[in-house]
Formats: sequence, C-alpha cells, structure tokens
Amino acid sequence: MRIAFLGDIVGRSGREAVIAAAPGLRESLDLDLLVVNAENAAHGFGLTSKICKELYEAGVDAITTGNHVWDNREILTHIGDDPRLVRPINFPEGAPGRGWAIVETKRAGKALVANCMLRLFMDPLDCPFSAMEGVMDAAKLGISVQAILVDMHGEATSEKRAMGHHLDGRASLVVGTHSHVPTADGHIMRGGTAYLTDAGMCGDYDSVIGMQKEGSILRFRTKRPGERMSPAEGEGSIAGIFVETDPATGLAISTKPIRSGFGVEPT
Repeated sequence: MRIAFLGDIVGRSGREAVIAAAPGLRESLDLDLLVVNAENAAHGFGLTSKICKELYEAGVDAITTGNHVWDNREILTHIGDDPRLVRPINFPEGAPGRGWAIVETKRAGKALVANCMLRLFMDPLDCPFSAMEGVMDAAKLGISVQAILVDMHGEATSEKRAMGHHLDGRASLVVGTHSHVPTADGHIMRGGTAYLTDAGMCGDYDSVIGMQKEGSILRFRTKRPGERMSPAEGEGSIAGIFVETDPATGLAISTKPIRSGFGVEPT
C-alpha cells in the first residue's frame, strides 16, 4: 500500500495548501491512502463539517485530530456521523466519535487509521499505550487489515519514541503530530514499522508554529495575556511522510518525507 500522511493543518493557509496539493500527491505518488491531521484547520482551533467535506473532496481518505478537536463546538454533533474522522482513542468514556476507522482502499485492501494522545505535558488522559493495545488486538496487520497508520498526538519526543517502539512490527506507520515542527528522524524501525517523531504542519511557516508572529512574541516577552492567537495567513507549505508497505505483511519497505513550500526543505 502507498500511504501519505500530512501533519497538522493550521488555518486557511494550511487548508488551501493541502486542498491544492492533494490531487497532485495522489497522482505523483500513486497513493492508495491519504490521511491528514486537521485539528487546527478552523482558524487555528478545531475543525468543522464543511472543512471535512472540502478535504474529502480534494482526495483525503481520513482525518485525525488531537487535543484541539473540540475547540469548534460544531464538530461535537458531526463526528459521530463521520466514519472517517477520528479523535484520540484514549479520551474518557462517553466522548463522542471514535478513536480509529477502517478505510477501504480502491486496490490495496483495508487500512486502519488510529489516533491516540500522549500524556507528558498534555492532558492526563487514559493510558495511550493500553488503548493502542486494544486496537492491535482488534485488527491484525497483514491479516484483517493491509495497513495500520497511527497518529500519536503529543508534546514529548521521548514519549513518541517509546510509542514507536511499543508498536514496532505491529503497525505500518507510527507518526507524531502536535509540535508543528517537522523532525528529521523518519526511518523504518527494526521490526518493520515506519516512524517519524513529528510530521510538522501544513500552514504558513513564516509564523510561530502557524500563528501570527507579533502576538506570540509579545506573550513571550511580557507574559501578559492578549487577544486570542490568530493563524498566520501567508503562503502555506505542506509537511508529512510517504510510506510504501509490503502487500504480504503490511510492514514498511520504504519511506521518505513530503515537504514543499517556504520554511521547509523541499523533497
């Protein structure tokens, strides 16, 4: 299976960049599966049903999220009816939506897309490692599904690395989101799982992790609260990862970064 994952979409710039790039990525990389994280897509905070529709129409197969998933309240009533939109699986019992989804690709079989949220410097949620064990028990790579992609939404690189090792050999791709900064450690682990600590963001990199520079600098300099942060609205870049898997096992056989635009090294 040929898989692409794009990191956190931030605001209008990120949405427009992904929507413009998605058809070309599908064609040039001959993709079977395209997944994006869109928890900051609606003016930097949350997402809407309209944004989901626009992304699907552009060629996105599934959408992951994170700690900002509920920032736009509209999504609370939409997420239960959208089988391709997932929120962190380790949210407390009773949270709307689901933590994983099955996507039926046109030619490569089924892919499981899972989302978990890590806990260091984040909200004290249920254990993400235990939650992911439940996913691994429900779907066996290379048997019931042909690919498993895990978006681990977290702050600490150490916890992300630990999750990668925990799932090595049982997932096709384990990729981090949340920091909005692409890391340079994409590789295939010893057990055959492709890994990347953070995919980076899709948005305006002439910013502070996607937000306008001036307000962010003022907050750091003065420690005074100001107006709500707003996304930078310059030219959007994209960042993510491409993985090709072995059709027999579902494990990765090649991987490379996807980066295009100002502020990222083009690939």
